[in-house]
Formats: sequence, structure tokens, C-alpha cells
Amino acid sequence: MPLISVILLLFIPGKNHKAIRLVSLIPVSFSFLLSIVLLFSYDYNTGGLQFVEKHNWIPSIGINYFLGVNGINVALVLLTGFVIVAGVLASWNVTYRPKEFFMLLLTLVTGVFGVFMTYNLFLFFLFYEIAVLPMYLLIGIWGTGDKEYSAMKLTLYLLVGSALILAGILGLYFATGLNTFDFDVLEQFKYTKEFQIIFFPILFLGFGILAALWPFHTWSPDGHASAPTAVSMLHAGVLMKLGAYGCLV
Repeated sequence: MPLISVILLLFIPGKNHKAIRLVSLIPVSFSFLLSIVLLFSYDYNTGGLQFVEKHNWIPSIGINYFLGVNGINVALVLLTGFVIVAGVLASWNVTYRPKEFFMLLLTLVTGVFGVFMTYNLFLFFLFYEIAVLPMYLLIGIWGTGDKEYSAMKLTLYLLVGSALILAGILGLYFATGLNTFDFDVLEQFKYTKEFQIIFFPILFLGFGILAALWPFHTWSPDGHASAPTAVSMLHAGVLMKLGAYGCLV
């Protein structure tokens, strides 16, 4: 739904602030309602992966459009839906380039939803980057205080984290020789002790940077201090949890 908002905003004149706000709010509100339905429709007795959507995308290298929810991410999807609705409402009075602001904000949350729901490592990384990259512009343009410094510091830290995560993902892909990025296949593979010693720290460090674990946490307070209200809400309420979620999965 947030992606639908982004597409619709492309066709709305930048001066029509009322339409921009409504087009930003209505789809994310619907997403929040759907996340509530998802929470109560999930069969907790059965558990496991449910509401699966899987389609081949680039099957020659094992990239599939593979989404679903389990007992962990169903709650995170609900949290994301709630925070983005609150974030849009908190940004209701943004007057400087509101069209671009809401497009970036909703692109960010599209990435967050994707990270929490995907079961393909390639899509996981793709959605992760979609969630992280808009942060630079949102803080650097609409932030306060030393916003340029904070935006650059955040971006550099997270780019290092992204590079480590990508290295870990490629390591998993080539080590198995299974020609797939799907979680359900990779998690069944028996990795050697040597592989785990090398690649677990790489992935943990990459996700730990996003989760603002010590001593790689200094980007977080600067980002919070300079970020617009909605971005700070997403930063604290959702984005940092991407790192913790990545460590879990």
C-alpha cells in the first residue's frame, strides 16, 4: 500500500498539499488495518510460515518473489503499520516540498514492510536498501540542527553495514551451491564449522550496525537529534529493529 501512495503522488501537483497528505495517509491506514487482520488471522497453534506469496522472478540464479509471515514478523508488520500512520499524521504540517517528503517516507516504509515479510535473501537485501537509502535525504533536507553531518554519518555507517550484509549473503549463496536465496532452503543446509566462524561475525556485525549495538551506535543519537519527527519515530520504532530481526533470521 505505501508503494501505491508513492506512485499516486507522482501524478499530484506539488502545490496541492491537501491531496498529497490524503493520498499519503489513506493507503497506509489501510495497510495498518490489514496488519491487524493479519495478526488475528494467523494460526498460532500451527505456527510456521503462513499467508505465503511465491512467484519466480529470476529463477536461473534463485531469486524469487517470496513473501510470508510467521509468529515473529506478524507483530513487526503490525508495529510498522501503526508507526507509519502516526508518522504521516505527525508530518501533516510539513510545508517544504511535502510531495517529495512523503514519497521518500513511504518508500522507506515500503522497504521496511518488505524486509519483515520476505523469505528470499536477495529480496531481503533489496528491501533493506530501499528502507535505508531515503534516510539520507529525509534527514539532510528536512532535518534540523547539524543535519548534513548527521545524515552523512548515518549513511556511511549503514553503507558499511550493508557491505558486510551483502558479503554474508553472497557467502551463504555460494557456500551451499543450491542456486537459491530462499530462506526455507538455506536454513536446512548443514554449514561447516569453518564457514560459520567466518560468516556469522560478518552478518552479525552488519546487522549490529543497523541495530546500533555498541560500539557502532554513535550514528543513532545524531540521527535522532536531527531527523524530522516521522523519521525519528520510524528510526526508533522500526528501523533499528531491522538489524535485530536480521540477526534472528
